[in-house]
Amino acid sequence: MDLPAYAIEAEGLFKTYAATKTSPEKRALNGIDLKVPRGSIFGLLGPNGAGKSTFINILAGLTRKTSGTVKIWGRDIDQRPRDARAAIGVVPQELATDVFFTPRESLDVQAGMYGVPKAERRTDELLSALGLSDKANAYVRQLSGGMKRRLMVAKAMVHQPPVLILDEPTAGVDVELRRQLWSYVKGLHAQGVTIVLTTHYLEEAQELCDQIAIVNRGEVVACEPTATLLQRMDSRNVVVTPEVPVSEAPVLEGFETKIRAGGAFSVSYRTGQSSVEQVLAAVRAKGLRIRDIATEDPDLEDVFLALTYGDPNAADPTRD
Repeated sequence: MDLPAYAIEAEGLFKTYAATKTSPEKRALNGIDLKVPRGSIFGLLGPNGAGKSTFINILAGLTRKTSGTVKIWGRDIDQRPRDARAAIGVVPQELATDVFFTPRESLDVQAGMYGVPKAERRTDELLSALGLSDKANAYVRQLSGGMKRRLMVAKAMVHQPPVLILDEPTAGVDVELRRQLWSYVKGLHAQGVTIVLTTHYLEEAQELCDQIAIVNRGEVVACEPTATLLQRMDSRNVVVTPEVPVSEAPVLEGFETKIRAGGAFSVSYRTGQSSVEQVLAAVRAKGLRIRDIATEDPDLEDVFLALTYGDPNAADPTRD
């Protein structure tokens, strides 16, 4: 059987929650069109309430869509719901664990629910890969929050799905656990697993993801390779360190300036309207001698804020 080009395909996906006595009708997804390439690490970003969790819950079979089509690994969730769910593993944001089971029992039960024969279960392998071997027979309620998070990743992989969704997997965990988790996820990706990641740590998405979709108010406002997305912003910063440190950023006509640590300051400019040379000329015209300069490109946070909160320096999100 040929492998699908896309791990996940959504077309015209709508989700509307009916009105209740206490709340009006709410449209959570407003015509989502999204394709996640097979074998990618795909970032799904957006502010709280943008529709990310609703989308993930539809994929996981926890929420019914109102209309539209969704395929997971080429399997339509309406026509082949069991096969579609077998192709996906979901690590939810909330810590939902079986506190009266041990990690080993928890993985065995999860594997049984997916119909994995005992001879084919990878319980010990998963426990070892996620650093839980020494806690394999302890009660889950005795585990730290970070260990429970790792156990949830293991549970999502018991049936070896080709697609793994990580919903805020490093929220509230320490730096070392984050490093271990990403090391394991990168290993899965190297084996061909498609990873879909939601995170509020934008630097993680920028570093890890091949492609990023930004969702806002139930709509996809951008979906591009990460490098292309970063090019949407045509603003740059020049950080100027003067010979004599300043306590306030100088006022430069046509530019935005901000004070930086150590008596330096930054100057923002639009690449289509100005240049570094013009910035430096404006600084010198203020009588400031320059000891050092550095340039800064926009990061994913700049693009995210521009597309979701209407930063006036944003490029047109519909631009090719």
